[in-house]
Amino acid sequence: MTNNDFLARTRLLIGNDGVSAVQRQRVIVFGVGGVGSWCAESLVRSGIIHLTIVDSDAVCESNINRQLMATTLTVGRPKVEALKERLLSINPDADIVCRQQVFCAETLEEFPLDNYDYVIDAIDSLKDKVLLIETACNSSATLFSSMGAALKMDPTRIRVAEFWKINGCPLARALRKRFKSLGHRPSRKFLCVYSDELLPNLGDNAEEAIETTTFRKAQTNGTVAHITAIFGFTLAGLVIKDITATLR
Repeated sequence: MTNNDFLARTRLLIGNDGVSAVQRQRVIVFGVGGVGSWCAESLVRSGIIHLTIVDSDAVCESNINRQLMATTLTVGRPKVEALKERLLSINPDADIVCRQQVFCAETLEEFPLDNYDYVIDAIDSLKDKVLLIETACNSSATLFSSMGAALKMDPTRIRVAEFWKINGCPLARALRKRFKSLGHRPSRKFLCVYSDELLPNLGDNAEEAIETTTFRKAQTNGTVAHITAIFGFTLAGLVIKDITATLR
């Protein structure tokens, strides 16, 4: 590559072998909203070249407060296309694959997860999140998952834990309940980013926000950039840490 100079500080920390190891990995990020977009940026800045980003939505004005690629200039554009443009401005040699679609039971076969080394789950739909977790855990890829990032303000309460050991997160609780109702668990353990903080909505339209612990309906809750970004950066950090763990 001709533009590897941008990784000079990364090389100082993890060495040439570490950078080479990072560049060999194939990563897929499901959901490039408030969490996934920052995760994707951090991965590319850390040297990931082969990245697939999956999201069916277009940028809207309400995304601007917390999503990396959301600006007044990108409103109306597919999120994956706007994000790809941003990522290629960081590393023009990166292999960024856009998939503007929903991951669900109907599209499952279109995502052969064994083709990837890492799967990042940053999707919101409970049903689709359960399916992704199950599918990723049955694949050869390593899974890292984001729990809910809405209704939080305190960055010091963001944690990483194994899925079944998370306390205080309504989304994790809802997911575990769903797995128990299905009568089985994911086939292996996986790490999640979460926070046990849960604040109320205080805005004038707070009464329009649906109760936040059932995850049965579409919800609109307050979210801020520093929380979603830390969630995303933490997911990316877990990937890079895992890749380079054997080098020290």
